[in-house]
Amino acid sequence: MGPKMEYVSVLRPGLLTTVQDLGRPMYRAMGVSASGAMDALSLRLANILVGNEEGTAALEVTIVGPHLQFQSDGVIAITGGNLSPVLNGQVVSMWKALRVKQGDELRFGKYIDGCRAYIAFSGGIQTPSVMGSRSTFTRGNYGGMEGRALEAGDRLPLGPTNYEVGDLVGRRLRTADIPDFRTTRPVQFILGPHHQEFAEKSVAAFLHEAYTVSNESDRMGYRLQGPIMEHLNSPDIISDFITVGTIQVPGSGQPIIHMADCGTSGGYTKMGVIITTDLSYVAQRKPGDNIQFQPIEMAEAQRQLREQEGLLADLRLVNKVLPKTNLV
Repeated sequence: MGPKMEYVSVLRPGLLTTVQDLGRPMYRAMGVSASGAMDALSLRLANILVGNEEGTAALEVTIVGPHLQFQSDGVIAITGGNLSPVLNGQVVSMWKALRVKQGDELRFGKYIDGCRAYIAFSGGIQTPSVMGSRSTFTRGNYGGMEGRALEAGDRLPLGPTNYEVGDLVGRRLRTADIPDFRTTRPVQFILGPHHQEFAEKSVAAFLHEAYTVSNESDRMGYRLQGPIMEHLNSPDIISDFITVGTIQVPGSGQPIIHMADCGTSGGYTKMGVIITTDLSYVAQRKPGDNIQFQPIEMAEAQRQLREQEGLLADLRLVNKVLPKTNLV
């Protein structure tokens, strides 16, 4: 008889809890959605805290969290939106590596800020890989737990870890390095390629007035409500490439932000594309929240991306070289 596989039991699934990693972007040329974590930065940081590779599969929790029971000792980290995590009845810190023991139970309360939390497990979730990723794509019914959100009774298999529990427990991010999802700020984007297809007054309204995330929003895209974007001609174009963060404007004149589960091509005019480093902030917006756009130059977007990746590189170095040192 082989060794017992370590796993986590799902007692209650929450509103929409899925297995996600960094997705399958290499298959977009074949029409496959990249999928993956909506807030990739929070997922990467959670994995670094528990000693995993950044793209290791974890849980993405949406607004109402799950009730989990651990069937073995280990280490977890909870990042992203603050959904009031509670371990064995005690409020626990986020952005920190936490010890869990066999029989411990993790629950969530009300959301404080953001709307998506990430739970990384040392060793990672080891559901089957599909096209190089364990990410759940519910529209295609593949990846994660049988291509669906978690259900009560599921068992999440965990992989082996290269660290002892004591090497990881207590790791935490410096306060200055924790993403801020509470403070309202503009969403930065690169203007184009079809901004000249809109009336000048519509472009001015888009740049100076706020939009609201509608209830018709999900992992595929956010439908916004606000100033109508008036097309000078037709909203239709010859279908071309769509990526995460694309701001598309159909005939309704109401913008749509394409998110992690978006398709790979589209036939409506595009106002621009949200910069990579702001996608995590957008991923933490929920229906009813406002979004205001701010155009920036490509060079500034690249500078912000270099800064973010530099921080992650520093954290990876600490994780590799000094496994017993807190990330402070």
